[in-house]
Amino acid sequence: MRILVVNPNTTASMTARIGAAATAAAFPGTTILAVNPAMGPASIEGYYDEALAVPGLLEEIIRHQSEPAGMEGAGIDGTVIACFDDVGLDAARSVAAGPVVGICEAAMQTAGLLGGRFAVVTTLQRSVPALERLAERYGVAGRCRIRAAGVPVLALEDPGSGAVERVRAEIRRAVDEDGAESIVLGCAGMADLARALGQETGVPVVDGVSAAVKLVEGLVSLGLRTSKAGGYAAPLPKAYAGELARFAPPAVV
Repeated sequence: MRILVVNPNTTASMTARIGAAATAAAFPGTTILAVNPAMGPASIEGYYDEALAVPGLLEEIIRHQSEPAGMEGAGIDGTVIACFDDVGLDAARSVAAGPVVGICEAAMQTAGLLGGRFAVVTTLQRSVPALERLAERYGVAGRCRIRAAGVPVLALEDPGSGAVERVRAEIRRAVDEDGAESIVLGCAGMADLARALGQETGVPVVDGVSAAVKLVEGLVSLGLRTSKAGGYAAPLPKAYAGELARFAPPAVV
């Protein structure tokens, strides 16, 4: 089984950490291909970054699933979108051949299986409204509190930034003040912290990258893929103008 893990931002070092977490979670027979687009924001922090990350994300999915046999991306069975905003998830499901899972949906649904209330600890306050909307979409809003640690995404790349300490402190507050029975790490850049933080806090700590990989493995093993009978049908052929001309749907049908 081959799973494409797309980090929608352009920071290659973060992609490497995400890929390592995905590989650690995968079954021995699963190959993880972790990639990021060549165009787009260095990090995704808010609606503007999210919108401008979508074209690069889609380009990576389309490019890898269309590669001929023998090439690196050939034979992709499923895809993980490794941004906690679930950037471009619906559009990705419209163009991908196999199942596509976003790490926010995977993590929230996993946390819901582990206890009653849970908290999401994310990076900056500006990300909270988007994650609250996703909690509503995924049916967990009544059980979920979104907390921001006040940490820029790229600070997670800097061991001297104090970012991990801030995340750790926010987790403790979620457990003590919110009665959180489990914690979701609300950024793909936190993927390598889950095991240690879980041991420290005594509650389950869910990393969305790992959860999404396991969900994709399960869907592929069951022979299931995204339905094309409704909203996730392939895009209709039409002309696209200007810089988006190369995204015209005939290229992906």
